[in-house]
Amino acid sequence: METEVPANYRYMGQSFGDLSRDDSSSAFSDCNSDRSGEFPSASSQSRRLLLACASDNSDDLIRQLVSDLESCSIDDQKQAAMELRLLAKNNPENRLKIARAGAIKPLISLTSSSDPQLQENGVTAILNLSLCDENKELLASSGAIKPLIRALRVGTSTAKENAACALFRLSQVEENKVTIGRSGAIPPLVNLLETGNIRGKKDASTALYTLCSVRENKIRAVEAGIMKSLLELMADFGSKMVDKSAFVLSLLVSLPEARTVVVEEGGIPVLVEIIEVGSQRQKEIAVEILLQICKDSVKYRTEVAREGAIPPLIALSQSGTTRAKQKAEALIELLRRPRYGNAAASTSDVSV
Repeated sequence: METEVPANYRYMGQSFGDLSRDDSSSAFSDCNSDRSGEFPSASSQSRRLLLACASDNSDDLIRQLVSDLESCSIDDQKQAAMELRLLAKNNPENRLKIARAGAIKPLISLTSSSDPQLQENGVTAILNLSLCDENKELLASSGAIKPLIRALRVGTSTAKENAACALFRLSQVEENKVTIGRSGAIPPLVNLLETGNIRGKKDASTALYTLCSVRENKIRAVEAGIMKSLLELMADFGSKMVDKSAFVLSLLVSLPEARTVVVEEGGIPVLVEIIEVGSQRQKEIAVEILLQICKDSVKYRTEVAREGAIPPLIALSQSGTTRAKQKAEALIELLRRPRYGNAAASTSDVSV
């Protein structure tokens, strides 16, 4: 498997790249368990579930619910899936108990149901189980990945969002990243990023950020047309997606073909505007991306300079964080180099 280390390169004796993992972790911190209400009604079933959640004696209930997942009655299946989903939502111990009781394979079967509610509860129960590290490998080995991708393509909006989150959780096991990519997850995740509501966009970007640490998944994302969507979100400061989109883009521009598409899709003006008016973190990511775009191309350096990047870079070099100042200074020096001899430009002061 080809998991890549974030691009690092040296310029004028300094090392750049490797955006802080703490920065990206805070940007992607909200893809957790399902955000449904705890109990849909004051029914006897929900009262029974509340008591089970509040006690240490949920084992008998869990065994019964797992049995009900394979009932001939679709109503019994819906109720069982919903209750298991809620039992697993906030209780780490229940996540283990449910998995050990044999719920995973019948829940996976429900994710392919033609009944939207049943599918949604199955997907979301799997998401909640995937929050437990001990369940991740079992979910993948039990065949959860392809059904989750199917739900990502054809499910309700909530099923799509929770499927994206579940795939993100499974991708935290390194070996699953290639499997998820090769199983077809990248195009529907890119589609959710483009067409989903704000939660769908956030969940898709979080999954894509993790999956695209693998080179072949980066290629799939670029081929699926992700660059246009990322740049549109980065250009819209009201989207609440600037940071997430920029972090994903910062991974992808390690590919030469991705850098080409960024420029072709009008990405340079977007990145320069972020350096002018974005937050400190957004400015730093934008400079990092431009460093990667410009490091081997006189043509791209010329375009960045003509777009007016140097004045805001000078301002950032004087008032940004220590790391942002260093990156801004490196990009200023790169832009001020003589604009001739692409080969010379790519082999002297800049090295990957």
